[in-house]
Amino acid sequence: MLRSSSQLTRCRPSVSSYSQGSLLSSTSIMAKASRSLKFSMSSHSSETVPPGYSLDPRAPPMLRFQESLPHLPVPSISSTATKYLETIRPHIDDAAFAKTEAAVKEFIASPQVAELQKRLETRASDPEIKNWLSNWWNDIAYMGYRDPVVVFVSYFYVHLDDKLRREPTTRAAGLIKAMLAFREMTESQQLEPEKVRGAPLCMDSYKWLFHSSRYPVKPSDVAEKHDPKANNHVVFIRKNRFFSVPLAIGSDPRRELSAAELEVQIERIIQEAGSEPPTTIAIGALTSDNRDYWADARKTVIDASLENAKALREIESAMIIVCLDDTKPVTREDISWSCWVGNGRNRFYDKHQLIVFDNGRSGFLGEHSCMDGTPTLRMNEFILAAVAQNKINLGPPRTSETAVLLPRPKEISFVVNDEIREAVASAEKRFEKLVAGHDLHVLHYQGYGKDYIKKFKASPDAWAQLVKQLAFHKMFNRSAVTYESAQTRKYQLGRTEVIRSASNESKAWAEAMLDPHNTDVNRASLFRAAVARHLQYATWAADGQGVDRHLFGLKKVMKDGEELPALYKDPSYAHTSHWELSTSQLSSKYFDGWGYGEVVPDGYGLSYSIGDDYIRWTITSLKRNTAELKHYLAEAATETRVMMENAAQNSEEKQKSKL
Repeated sequence: MLRSSSQLTRCRPSVSSYSQGSLLSSTSIMAKASRSLKFSMSSHSSETVPPGYSLDPRAPPMLRFQESLPHLPVPSISSTATKYLETIRPHIDDAAFAKTEAAVKEFIASPQVAELQKRLETRASDPEIKNWLSNWWNDIAYMGYRDPVVVFVSYFYVHLDDKLRREPTTRAAGLIKAMLAFREMTESQQLEPEKVRGAPLCMDSYKWLFHSSRYPVKPSDVAEKHDPKANNHVVFIRKNRFFSVPLAIGSDPRRELSAAELEVQIERIIQEAGSEPPTTIAIGALTSDNRDYWADARKTVIDASLENAKALREIESAMIIVCLDDTKPVTREDISWSCWVGNGRNRFYDKHQLIVFDNGRSGFLGEHSCMDGTPTLRMNEFILAAVAQNKINLGPPRTSETAVLLPRPKEISFVVNDEIREAVASAEKRFEKLVAGHDLHVLHYQGYGKDYIKKFKASPDAWAQLVKQLAFHKMFNRSAVTYESAQTRKYQLGRTEVIRSASNESKAWAEAMLDPHNTDVNRASLFRAAVARHLQYATWAADGQGVDRHLFGLKKVMKDGEELPALYKDPSYAHTSHWELSTSQLSSKYFDGWGYGEVVPDGYGLSYSIGDDYIRWTITSLKRNTAELKHYLAEAATETRVMMENAAQNSEEKQKSKL
């Protein structure tokens, strides 16, 4: 079952948009990664504290700003209503707009809505509630969401190829060893807090990076954080079989396994799993299923044997899952697909997962319920940078004596009965049907990147968003109802808000681009107006002054028996929150792709990255002519460049003529 539009504003891993529409660029990420690679915290005794913030002397370094972070604001009714009217206008005709305008006027003047606003403001001012939205949003958008997490919720990263580590054993060992350093900083809370333009961000979600798991529960899932000291192990999956490997020797956590020792243990796992097709029942496939089905199946597994409960706990408490796939993907499409969904069996989707292939390629699959994309981005960049720059102590080189005395990896076995076999078989069938309906295309456009865009003093993110609008216009002859994810982590427990990227200005520009009688000078003027409007929308969202979360909150405080305000019943409301394009930007020189699924049956997942000299889009859909959208994106990107160049040349010629 595909999610309904009322559930759709929650599932993109928000890493893209910040105040003034600026982006968390690979440069800023790597600056943080480089600082973190020193493995030490600088002294904060002489730290300059940003205005409006204070240092908590009782808190560890990672959380030193946490208590002084502001609370998520509640926008005014008039502000939200005005923005709402503006953002729906590109998508509806005059008659529909007149009807919506009347509903909005009624909404602003309604005593009932004023009461709802008062209730929401009361909740926001409650000292026991750090964020008026977070608990509601986490439940309706993640934990209470019942469709499978794979495709609908999880997101993936494709790591850049490491040409020095072509073997899966050395690749996986290096990544795990680097991850141990990041885990130490995170779990000890010595990690430097993230900042945007000097302002600190909420670091609360970092606790879910390691040793945590989502659990299927009716009617709403739960998450659990396990003690890292008591569960100092990693779990590997190879050919559907689970293996546990301690990360330290004996009881001394300071004696971590070296990369060479990890490599030997991984070799042992691959040898034990063998070269033949898997015959072990794929317990991991159960995690790919509808959450209620998985909740029932988990009970069936546990009821079959006490050993099964122990086995699940061993998996769920691990630092992370490492999937050792026996495939060798080469193309961007193939490795993206493998990281996104895999085969549905050699996975455990309730946890973060590293994925390493037999040709040494690697990636990451994020479990999205407890955190958005920035922490996992930072962690992945750290481990990739640490390995690539040789900034991590991998330990002594491998010799013939390496790991000789180490116990072999422990296989985590399950007692299986017919009921479990049937549950697994059913989950596998549903997974196959789900993914068979999808396709994925990657456009690695090398016509230009952010270096070129900045020559025009334009925001790279706004530019890329407008290219998407033009491509959609080419394909459907109208504006796309577009979701762009903005993080709100500058507030306590902040997660996301929606940038409604389609605007009246973007529509006017796209129509001018498709009008053969228009001029590039006029098109460029319209383009700059659309860029400015996009940056305004992005600022509103990052500041907690967007449209969608506020309207959600007002609806949430309604009591049983109260009539729904007309605005929510107006067809324009459902139409303009039906996210045909679900977009988010993440850019890293250490990634070769990333993505996620569409959020409505007739829509597209459209992740993108902006490098110095490229723009890369990953497009997913329910086989809705995805290749055509890829074509139009490339065409639109080139036409936008030509348009801006022609307009600039015209301006130069005019200047010369005046001399």
